[in-house]
Amino acid sequence: MRYFTLVLATFAGMMIGGLGLTYKVASAEPTRTTYEELTLFGDILTRVRSDYVTQSEDQELIEAAIQGMLKSLDPHSSYLPPSSFEDMQVQSSGEYGGLGLEVTTRRGAVEVVTPIDDTPAARAGVEAGDFITGINGKSILGESLNEAVDQMRGTPGSPITITVLRKGEADPLDFTIVREVITIRSVTSRLEDDDIGYLRVSIFNENTGKLAREAIDRMKAESTGPMRGLVLDLRNNPGGLLNQAVEISSLFLDGGEVVSTRGRDPRDIERYNARKGDQLDGLPMVVIVNAGSASASEIVAGAIQDRERGTLIGMKSFGKGSVQTVIPLNGGRDGALRLTTARYYTPSGRSIQATGIAPDIEISHRRFDKPDNSLTEADLPNALKNELEAARQAKEEEAAANGEEDSTAANDNEVTAEMPPEDYPEGEDYQLQRAKEILGKLVLTGSLVATEG
Repeated sequence: MRYFTLVLATFAGMMIGGLGLTYKVASAEPTRTTYEELTLFGDILTRVRSDYVTQSEDQELIEAAIQGMLKSLDPHSSYLPPSSFEDMQVQSSGEYGGLGLEVTTRRGAVEVVTPIDDTPAARAGVEAGDFITGINGKSILGESLNEAVDQMRGTPGSPITITVLRKGEADPLDFTIVREVITIRSVTSRLEDDDIGYLRVSIFNENTGKLAREAIDRMKAESTGPMRGLVLDLRNNPGGLLNQAVEISSLFLDGGEVVSTRGRDPRDIERYNARKGDQLDGLPMVVIVNAGSASASEIVAGAIQDRERGTLIGMKSFGKGSVQTVIPLNGGRDGALRLTTARYYTPSGRSIQATGIAPDIEISHRRFDKPDNSLTEADLPNALKNELEAARQAKEEEAAANGEEDSTAANDNEVTAEMPPEDYPEGEDYQLQRAKEILGKLVLTGSLVATEG
Protein backbone atom coordinates (compact mmCIF):
# COMPACT_ATOMS: atom_id res chain seq x y z
CA MET A 1 0.00 0.00 0.00
CA ARG A 2 2.89 2.36 0.78
CA TYR A 3 4.32 1.73 -2.70
CA PHE A 4 0.94 2.59 -4.26
CA THR A 5 0.66 5.81 -2.22
CA LEU A 6 4.16 6.94 -3.13
CA VAL A 7 3.71 6.26 -6.83
CA LEU A 8 0.32 7.95 -6.97
CA ALA A 9 1.83 10.94 -5.20
CA THR A 10 4.67 10.93 -7.70
CA PHE A 11 2.15 10.90 -10.58
CA ALA A 12 0.35 13.82 -8.99
CA GLY A 13 3.60 15.71 -8.41
CA MET A 14 4.71 15.19 -12.00
CA MET A 15 1.40 16.41 -13.38
CA ILE A 16 1.11 19.38 -11.01
CA GLY A 17 4.71 20.36 -11.72
CA GLY A 18 4.06 20.27 -15.46
CA LEU A 19 0.94 22.40 -15.10
CA GLY A 20 2.84 24.84 -12.95
CA LEU A 21 5.05 25.68 -15.91
CA THR A 22 2.04 26.86 -17.91
CA TYR A 23 -0.10 28.19 -15.07
CA LYS A 24 -0.40 31.71 -16.48
CA VAL A 25 -1.94 30.53 -19.76
CA ALA A 26 -3.99 27.56 -18.50
CA SER A 27 -7.35 27.63 -16.81
CA ALA A 28 -8.11 25.72 -13.62
CA GLU A 29 -10.15 23.14 -15.56
CA PRO A 30 -7.13 21.07 -16.85
CA THR A 31 -5.89 20.78 -13.24
CA ARG A 32 -9.26 19.41 -12.10
CA THR A 33 -9.28 17.05 -15.06
CA THR A 34 -5.83 15.79 -14.13
CA TYR A 35 -6.94 15.06 -10.57
CA GLU A 36 -10.04 13.33 -11.90
CA GLU A 37 -7.88 11.13 -14.14
CA LEU A 38 -5.59 10.28 -11.22
CA THR A 39 -8.62 9.43 -9.13
CA LEU A 40 -9.83 7.17 -11.96
CA PHE A 41 -6.44 5.44 -11.98
CA GLY A 42 -6.68 4.86 -8.24
CA ASP A 43 -10.25 3.56 -8.50
CA ILE A 44 -9.32 1.06 -11.22
CA LEU A 45 -6.25 -0.12 -9.32
CA THR A 46 -8.37 -0.65 -6.20
CA ARG A 47 -10.98 -2.59 -8.16
CA VAL A 48 -8.35 -4.83 -9.79
CA ARG A 49 -6.75 -5.53 -6.40
CA SER A 50 -10.07 -6.49 -4.85
CA ASP A 51 -12.02 -8.19 -7.65
CA TYR A 52 -9.63 -9.60 -10.27
CA VAL A 53 -9.82 -13.37 -10.64
CA THR A 54 -6.29 -13.89 -9.30
CA GLN A 55 -4.33 -11.87 -6.79
CA SER A 56 -1.99 -9.29 -8.32
CA GLU A 57 0.95 -7.45 -6.78
CA ASP A 58 0.62 -3.66 -6.53
CA GLN A 59 4.18 -3.16 -7.76
CA GLU A 60 3.62 -5.21 -10.89
CA LEU A 61 0.37 -3.42 -11.70
CA ILE A 62 1.87 0.03 -11.26
CA GLU A 63 4.99 -0.82 -13.26
CA ALA A 64 2.73 -2.05 -16.07
CA ALA A 65 0.79 1.22 -15.94
CA ILE A 66 4.02 3.23 -16.11
CA GLN A 67 5.24 1.16 -19.04
CA GLY A 68 1.94 1.65 -20.83
CA MET A 69 2.13 5.41 -20.36
CA LEU A 70 5.66 5.59 -21.75
CA LYS A 71 5.06 3.18 -24.65
CA SER A 72 2.14 5.35 -25.75
CA LEU A 73 4.71 8.09 -26.43
CA ASP A 74 7.07 6.24 -28.78
CA PRO A 75 8.77 2.81 -29.09
CA HIS A 76 11.97 3.84 -27.28
CA SER A 77 10.65 5.47 -24.10
CA SER A 78 10.33 3.01 -21.22
CA TYR A 79 10.74 2.38 -17.53
CA LEU A 80 13.76 0.27 -16.60
CA PRO A 81 13.32 -1.69 -13.35
CA PRO A 82 16.52 -1.90 -11.29
CA SER A 83 17.60 -5.22 -12.87
CA SER A 84 17.05 -3.93 -16.42
CA PHE A 85 18.89 -0.69 -15.61
CA GLU A 86 21.85 -2.72 -14.40
CA ASP A 87 21.75 -4.88 -17.57
CA MET A 88 21.77 -1.75 -19.74
CA GLN A 89 24.85 -0.42 -17.99
CA VAL A 90 26.61 -3.75 -18.47
CA GLN A 91 25.72 -3.85 -22.19
CA SER A 92 27.11 -0.34 -22.71
CA SER A 93 30.44 -1.55 -21.34
CA GLY A 94 30.45 -4.29 -24.00
CA GLU A 95 29.88 -7.52 -22.03
CA TYR A 96 26.74 -9.34 -20.85
CA GLY A 97 25.15 -12.79 -20.76
CA GLY A 98 22.73 -14.05 -23.40
CA LEU A 99 22.32 -14.82 -27.10
CA GLY A 100 23.50 -11.62 -28.81
CA LEU A 101 20.29 -10.34 -30.39
CA GLU A 102 19.01 -6.81 -30.94
CA VAL A 103 15.21 -7.14 -30.81
CA THR A 104 12.07 -5.01 -30.92
CA THR A 105 8.31 -5.59 -31.00
CA ARG A 106 6.19 -5.48 -34.15
CA ARG A 107 2.54 -6.51 -34.55
CA GLY A 108 2.56 -7.86 -31.01
CA ALA A 109 5.55 -10.17 -31.64
CA VAL A 110 9.27 -9.99 -30.92
CA GLU A 111 11.22 -9.27 -34.10
CA VAL A 112 14.97 -9.54 -34.59
CA VAL A 113 16.45 -6.23 -35.70
CA THR A 114 19.86 -7.81 -36.07
CA PRO A 115 22.00 -10.59 -34.60
CA ILE A 116 25.26 -9.12 -33.29
CA ASP A 117 28.44 -10.30 -35.00
CA ASP A 118 30.15 -13.43 -33.66
CA THR A 119 27.53 -14.24 -31.00
CA PRO A 120 25.63 -17.51 -30.40
CA ALA A 121 22.54 -16.23 -32.22
CA ALA A 122 24.52 -15.11 -35.29
CA ARG A 123 26.43 -18.40 -35.47
CA ALA A 124 23.20 -20.41 -35.12
CA GLY A 125 21.74 -18.70 -38.18
CA VAL A 126 19.16 -16.36 -36.66
CA GLU A 127 18.51 -13.55 -39.17
CA ALA A 128 17.27 -9.98 -39.14
CA GLY A 129 13.52 -9.97 -39.71
CA ASP A 130 12.89 -13.28 -37.91
CA PHE A 131 9.89 -13.23 -35.54
CA ILE A 132 10.55 -15.02 -32.24
CA THR A 133 7.30 -16.74 -31.30
CA GLY A 134 8.38 -19.25 -28.68
CA ILE A 135 11.06 -19.98 -26.07
CA ASN A 136 11.70 -23.53 -24.90
CA GLY A 137 8.46 -24.72 -26.46
CA LYS A 138 6.30 -22.07 -24.83
CA SER A 139 4.62 -19.30 -26.84
CA ILE A 140 5.70 -15.75 -26.02
CA LEU A 141 3.10 -14.06 -28.22
CA GLY A 142 1.54 -11.20 -26.28
CA GLU A 143 4.40 -10.94 -23.79
CA SER A 144 6.25 -7.67 -23.36
CA LEU A 145 9.69 -7.14 -24.87
CA ASN A 146 11.30 -7.04 -21.42
CA GLU A 147 9.68 -10.36 -20.48
CA ALA A 148 10.97 -12.01 -23.66
CA VAL A 149 14.47 -10.61 -23.21
CA ASP A 150 14.58 -11.75 -19.58
CA GLN A 151 13.79 -15.32 -20.71
CA MET A 152 16.47 -15.29 -23.39
CA ARG A 153 19.13 -14.26 -20.92
CA GLY A 154 20.47 -16.79 -18.47
CA THR A 155 23.46 -18.61 -17.08
CA PRO A 156 26.31 -18.89 -19.61
CA GLY A 157 26.55 -22.50 -20.84
CA SER A 158 22.83 -23.18 -20.48
CA PRO A 159 20.87 -24.12 -23.64
CA ILE A 160 17.76 -22.39 -24.91
CA THR A 161 15.50 -23.21 -27.86
CA ILE A 162 13.85 -20.32 -29.69
CA THR A 163 11.14 -20.75 -32.31
CA VAL A 164 11.04 -18.25 -35.15
CA LEU A 165 8.83 -17.48 -38.11
CA ARG A 166 10.82 -16.47 -41.20
CA LYS A 167 9.51 -14.97 -44.40
CA GLY A 168 9.67 -17.55 -47.19
CA GLU A 169 9.61 -20.52 -44.79
CA ALA A 170 6.35 -22.44 -44.57
CA ASP A 171 7.03 -23.91 -41.11
CA PRO A 172 8.47 -22.42 -37.90
CA LEU A 173 12.20 -22.89 -37.34
CA ASP A 174 13.70 -24.05 -34.04
CA PHE A 175 17.19 -22.93 -32.99
CA THR A 176 18.82 -24.52 -29.96
CA ILE A 177 21.48 -22.11 -28.77
CA VAL A 178 23.90 -22.24 -25.85
CA ARG A 179 24.02 -18.98 -23.93
CA GLU A 180 27.40 -17.28 -23.58
CA VAL A 181 28.88 -14.31 -21.84
CA ILE A 182 28.51 -11.89 -24.73
CA THR A 183 31.71 -9.96 -25.16
CA ILE A 184 30.89 -7.65 -28.03
CA ARG A 185 33.74 -7.20 -30.44
CA SER A 186 32.68 -3.83 -31.74
CA VAL A 187 35.51 -3.44 -34.29
CA THR A 188 37.13 -5.90 -36.69
CA SER A 189 39.49 -5.09 -39.54
CA ARG A 190 41.57 -6.61 -42.30
CA LEU A 191 43.25 -5.73 -45.58
CA GLU A 192 41.46 -6.54 -48.83
CA ASP A 193 43.61 -6.97 -51.96
CA ASP A 194 46.68 -6.07 -49.84
CA ASP A 195 46.09 -2.31 -49.87
CA ILE A 196 42.39 -1.64 -49.24
CA GLY A 197 41.37 -1.32 -45.62
CA TYR A 198 38.19 -3.00 -44.40
CA LEU A 199 36.82 -1.68 -41.08
CA ARG A 200 33.74 -3.38 -39.62
CA VAL A 201 31.96 -1.54 -36.77
CA SER A 202 29.21 -3.76 -35.33
CA ILE A 203 28.06 -1.57 -32.41
CA PHE A 204 29.04 1.66 -30.65
CA ASN A 205 30.08 0.90 -27.09
CA GLU A 206 32.62 2.51 -24.78
CA ASN A 207 35.67 1.11 -26.62
CA THR A 208 34.63 1.53 -30.26
CA GLY A 209 36.47 4.77 -31.12
CA LYS A 210 39.74 3.64 -29.55
CA LEU A 211 39.62 0.21 -31.22
CA ALA A 212 38.84 1.71 -34.64
CA ARG A 213 41.75 4.15 -34.42
CA GLU A 214 44.11 1.31 -33.53
CA ALA A 215 42.74 -0.84 -36.36
CA ILE A 216 43.37 1.86 -38.98
CA ASP A 217 46.95 2.35 -37.74
CA ARG A 218 47.50 -1.41 -37.88
CA MET A 219 46.16 -1.72 -41.45
CA LYS A 220 48.33 1.17 -42.60
CA ALA A 221 51.41 -0.57 -41.16
CA GLU A 222 50.52 -3.97 -42.68
CA SER A 223 49.65 -2.70 -46.17
CA THR A 224 52.12 -3.78 -48.89
CA GLY A 225 52.26 -0.16 -50.01
CA PRO A 226 50.33 3.01 -49.21
CA MET A 227 46.71 2.16 -48.44
CA ARG A 228 44.47 3.09 -51.41
CA GLY A 229 41.28 3.61 -49.45
CA LEU A 230 38.89 2.22 -46.85
CA VAL A 231 35.59 0.34 -46.78
CA LEU A 232 33.62 1.15 -43.61
CA ASP A 233 31.00 -1.56 -42.95
CA LEU A 234 28.07 -0.39 -40.79
CA ARG A 235 25.60 -3.09 -41.85
CA ASN A 236 23.39 -4.47 -39.07
CA ASN A 237 24.90 -2.02 -36.59
CA PRO A 238 22.08 -1.18 -34.13
CA GLY A 239 23.81 1.94 -32.79
CA GLY A 240 24.87 2.69 -29.24
CA LEU A 241 26.66 5.63 -27.64
CA LEU A 242 26.45 9.04 -29.30
CA ASN A 243 29.93 10.11 -28.20
CA GLN A 244 31.39 7.04 -29.92
CA ALA A 245 29.60 7.91 -33.17
CA VAL A 246 31.33 11.30 -32.97
CA GLU A 247 34.65 9.54 -32.23
CA ILE A 248 34.32 7.32 -35.32
CA SER A 249 33.35 10.29 -37.50
CA SER A 250 36.39 12.18 -36.21
CA LEU A 251 38.63 9.52 -37.76
CA PHE A 252 37.53 10.60 -41.24
CA LEU A 253 36.39 14.23 -40.97
CA ASP A 254 38.81 17.13 -40.56
CA GLY A 255 36.71 18.95 -37.99
CA GLY A 256 33.24 20.33 -38.62
CA GLU A 257 29.77 19.20 -37.59
CA VAL A 258 28.90 15.51 -37.23
CA VAL A 259 25.35 15.76 -35.88
CA SER A 260 23.03 18.08 -34.02
CA THR A 261 20.20 17.29 -31.63
CA ARG A 262 17.05 19.37 -31.16
CA GLY A 263 14.56 19.02 -28.34
CA ARG A 264 10.98 20.20 -27.95
CA ASP A 265 12.11 23.82 -27.57
CA PRO A 266 13.39 24.98 -31.00
CA ARG A 267 16.15 26.87 -29.18
CA ASP A 268 17.37 23.68 -27.50
CA ILE A 269 20.02 22.73 -30.07
CA GLU A 270 23.28 20.90 -29.35
CA ARG A 271 25.95 20.49 -32.02
CA TYR A 272 28.64 17.81 -31.98
CA ASN A 273 31.79 18.44 -33.99
CA ALA A 274 34.60 16.18 -35.17
CA ARG A 275 38.12 16.82 -34.00
CA LYS A 276 40.65 18.23 -36.44
CA GLY A 277 42.73 15.62 -38.26
CA ASP A 278 41.58 13.02 -40.82
CA GLN A 279 43.31 9.73 -39.94
CA LEU A 280 43.04 8.61 -43.58
CA ASP A 281 44.63 11.83 -44.87
CA GLY A 282 41.87 12.24 -47.44
CA LEU A 283 41.96 8.71 -48.88
CA PRO A 284 38.66 7.75 -50.58
CA MET A 285 36.21 5.64 -48.62
CA VAL A 286 33.03 3.69 -49.23
CA VAL A 287 30.47 3.11 -46.46
CA ILE A 288 28.09 0.12 -46.56
CA VAL A 289 24.71 0.42 -44.80
CA ASN A 290 21.47 -1.58 -44.76
CA ALA A 291 18.10 -1.71 -42.99
CA GLY A 292 19.85 -2.97 -39.84
CA SER A 293 22.02 0.17 -39.62
CA ALA A 294 20.39 2.32 -36.94
CA SER A 295 20.87 5.30 -34.68
CA ALA A 296 24.59 5.97 -34.10
CA SER A 297 25.55 4.18 -37.33
CA GLU A 298 23.12 6.44 -39.20
CA ILE A 299 24.78 9.47 -37.61
CA VAL A 300 28.17 8.40 -38.98
CA ALA A 301 26.76 7.53 -42.42
CA GLY A 302 24.80 10.79 -42.61
CA ALA A 303 27.82 12.89 -41.63
CA ILE A 304 30.08 11.23 -44.21
CA GLN A 305 27.41 11.64 -46.90
CA ASP A 306 26.52 15.25 -46.12
CA ARG A 307 30.16 16.28 -45.85
CA GLU A 308 30.89 14.49 -49.17
CA ARG A 309 33.67 12.54 -47.50
CA GLY A 310 32.75 9.18 -49.00
CA THR A 311 30.23 7.19 -51.02
CA LEU A 312 27.37 5.36 -49.30
CA ILE A 313 26.23 2.08 -50.86
CA GLY A 314 23.81 -0.66 -49.81
CA MET A 315 20.18 -0.25 -48.78
CA LYS A 316 18.32 2.48 -46.89
CA SER A 317 19.06 2.50 -43.16
CA PHE A 318 16.62 1.82 -40.30
CA GLY A 319 15.59 5.40 -39.50
CA LYS A 320 16.04 5.71 -35.72
CA GLY A 321 16.69 9.42 -35.38
CA SER A 322 15.65 10.06 -31.80
CA VAL A 323 17.69 10.67 -28.64
CA GLN A 324 16.93 8.83 -25.41
CA THR A 325 18.02 10.26 -22.06
CA VAL A 326 18.41 7.73 -19.25
CA ILE A 327 17.36 9.28 -15.93
CA PRO A 328 18.23 7.20 -12.83
CA LEU A 329 15.44 7.19 -10.23
CA ASN A 330 16.44 7.46 -6.59
CA GLY A 331 20.08 7.05 -7.59
CA GLY A 332 19.20 3.98 -9.65
CA ARG A 333 17.74 2.10 -6.71
CA ASP A 334 14.27 2.41 -8.29
CA GLY A 335 15.60 1.78 -11.79
CA ALA A 336 15.61 4.47 -14.45
CA LEU A 337 13.43 6.35 -16.90
CA ARG A 338 14.48 6.14 -20.55
CA LEU A 339 12.79 9.09 -22.23
CA THR A 340 12.97 10.37 -25.79
CA THR A 341 14.11 13.98 -25.45
CA ALA A 342 15.38 15.08 -28.90
CA ARG A 343 15.84 14.21 -32.58
CA TYR A 344 19.07 13.77 -34.55
CA TYR A 345 19.86 15.92 -37.58
CA THR A 346 22.67 15.42 -40.09
CA PRO A 347 25.06 18.33 -40.86
CA SER A 348 22.83 19.51 -43.73
CA GLY A 349 19.80 19.62 -41.42
CA ARG A 350 18.13 16.36 -42.49
CA SER A 351 16.14 14.49 -39.87
CA ILE A 352 16.97 10.78 -39.71
CA GLN A 353 13.76 9.91 -37.87
CA ALA A 354 11.50 7.39 -39.66
CA THR A 355 13.14 8.07 -43.04
CA GLY A 356 16.68 6.76 -42.60
CA ILE A 357 19.70 7.45 -44.77
CA ALA A 358 19.35 6.62 -48.47
CA PRO A 359 22.63 5.36 -50.01
CA ASP A 360 24.22 7.14 -52.96
CA ILE A 361 24.18 3.82 -54.82
CA GLU A 362 21.48 1.30 -53.89
CA ILE A 363 22.91 -2.22 -53.92
CA SER A 364 21.23 -5.29 -52.43
CA HIS A 365 23.04 -8.29 -50.97
CA ARG A 366 20.46 -10.62 -52.56
CA ARG A 367 18.07 -10.85 -55.49
CA PHE A 368 14.40 -9.90 -55.08
CA ASP A 369 11.54 -9.15 -57.45
CA LYS A 370 9.61 -6.57 -55.44
CA PRO A 371 10.55 -3.65 -53.18
CA ASP A 372 12.41 -4.64 -50.03
CA ASN A 373 10.13 -4.60 -46.96
CA SER A 374 12.70 -4.87 -44.17
CA LEU A 375 11.65 -3.63 -40.74
CA THR A 376 12.16 0.13 -40.31
CA GLU A 377 11.62 2.63 -37.53
CA ALA A 378 8.45 3.83 -39.25
CA ASP A 379 6.94 0.32 -38.81
CA LEU A 380 7.21 0.43 -35.00
CA PRO A 381 4.09 1.22 -32.95
CA ASN A 382 3.79 4.93 -32.06
CA ALA A 383 6.98 5.82 -33.93
CA LEU A 384 7.73 9.53 -33.91
CA LYS A 385 6.93 11.25 -37.18
CA ASN A 386 9.61 12.97 -39.20
CA GLU A 387 8.40 16.56 -39.02
CA LEU A 388 10.39 17.62 -42.10
CA GLU A 389 9.02 14.72 -44.15
CA ALA A 390 5.48 15.45 -42.91
CA ALA A 391 5.83 19.04 -44.10
CA ARG A 392 7.08 17.86 -47.50
CA GLN A 393 4.19 15.41 -47.88
CA ALA A 394 1.69 18.12 -46.95
CA LYS A 395 3.17 20.34 -49.65
CA GLU A 396 2.90 17.51 -52.20
CA GLU A 397 -0.72 16.85 -51.23
CA GLU A 398 -1.52 20.55 -51.59
CA ALA A 399 0.11 20.56 -55.04
CA ALA A 400 -1.87 17.46 -56.04
CA ALA A 401 -5.10 19.10 -54.86
CA ASN A 402 -4.28 22.06 -57.11
CA GLY A 403 -3.84 19.75 -60.08
CA GLU A 404 -0.04 19.80 -60.06
CA GLU A 405 1.66 16.44 -60.58
CA ASP A 406 5.12 15.41 -59.40
CA SER A 407 6.73 13.79 -62.42
CA THR A 408 9.70 12.67 -60.33
CA ALA A 409 7.66 10.55 -57.90
CA ALA A 410 8.84 6.94 -57.84
CA ASN A 411 6.55 4.02 -58.54
CA ASP A 412 5.96 2.23 -55.22
CA ASN A 413 6.18 -1.14 -57.00
CA GLU A 414 9.43 -0.34 -58.80
CA VAL A 415 12.60 -2.22 -57.85
CA THR A 416 15.52 0.17 -58.19
CA ALA A 417 18.35 -1.54 -56.32
CA GLU A 418 21.25 -3.18 -58.11
CA MET A 419 21.25 -6.91 -57.35
CA PRO A 420 23.79 -9.74 -57.63
CA PRO A 421 23.83 -11.62 -60.95
CA GLU A 422 21.73 -14.78 -61.00
CA ASP A 423 24.86 -16.95 -61.04
CA TYR A 424 26.60 -15.05 -58.21
CA PRO A 425 28.13 -17.58 -55.77
CA GLU A 426 26.02 -18.14 -52.69
CA GLY A 427 27.76 -17.03 -49.51
CA GLU A 428 29.88 -14.40 -51.27
CA ASP A 429 29.49 -10.79 -50.13
CA TYR A 430 28.24 -8.92 -53.21
CA GLN A 431 27.96 -5.56 -51.46
CA LEU A 432 31.58 -5.76 -50.30
CA GLN A 433 32.75 -6.72 -53.77
CA ARG A 434 30.94 -3.73 -55.28
CA ALA A 435 32.34 -1.47 -52.53
CA LYS A 436 35.87 -2.42 -53.56
CA GLU A 437 35.09 -1.89 -57.24
CA ILE A 438 33.64 1.56 -56.56
CA LEU A 439 36.59 2.41 -54.34
CA GLY A 440 38.94 1.43 -57.17
CA LYS A 441 37.17 3.87 -59.52
CA LEU A 442 37.42 6.63 -56.93
CA VAL A 443 41.17 6.03 -56.66
CA LEU A 444 41.57 6.25 -60.46
CA THR A 445 39.52 9.43 -60.78
CA GLY A 446 40.82 11.08 -57.62
CA SER A 447 37.26 11.63 -56.44
CA LEU A 448 35.82 11.14 -52.97
CA VAL A 449 32.18 10.54 -53.92
CA ALA A 450 30.64 8.37 -56.65
CA THR A 451 27.02 8.34 -57.79
CA GLU A 452 24.84 6.01 -59.82
CA GLY A 453 25.42 6.08 -63.55
